[in-house]
Amino acid sequence: MTRCPSRWITAALLWLAFTPAAGAETLAATVEQWGLLGSWAVDCAARPDRDKGAALTYEIRKDGRVMYRRNFGEAKDENEVVSATVGAEGLLNVMVYFPSLHQTREFGLLLSKQGSLRAIYNRSERGEYTIRDGKYAATGAPTPAQQRCD
Repeated sequence: MTRCPSRWITAALLWLAFTPAAGAETLAATVEQWGLLGSWAVDCAARPDRDKGAALTYEIRKDGRVMYRRNFGEAKDENEVVSATVGAEGLLNVMVYFPSLHQTREFGLLLSKQGSLRAIYNRSERGEYTIRDGKYAATGAPTPAQQRCD
């Protein structure tokens, strides 16, 4: 009688031990298949600048983690992508943990047929939008298309 529960416990522990690795592979595969990997900017020839445009890079580390690097020229950071799913009409829904902000942000990206990338939404954990429906919440201006720089 005690053998059966022991086997179930062992099986459950093994499943739990390998679940994060499987999830990381799925995340990496999702961003790779969707076409997100690489560096992106509004103008690849321009030096990164907070006001004129950042250089944004998505990469898969050797350990399988997906990282999001931002280069604003005078400031740079590196943050972990914690999830990515492809939604309606090919929208990539990405969640990134920003340790410096002490928050996770979610944003939706759309890849055009011409290969440019555009932010459709960006919101905090509390549902506060900085970008909504492809426009900056503060100004109503449309988000610019970003080009692959590498």
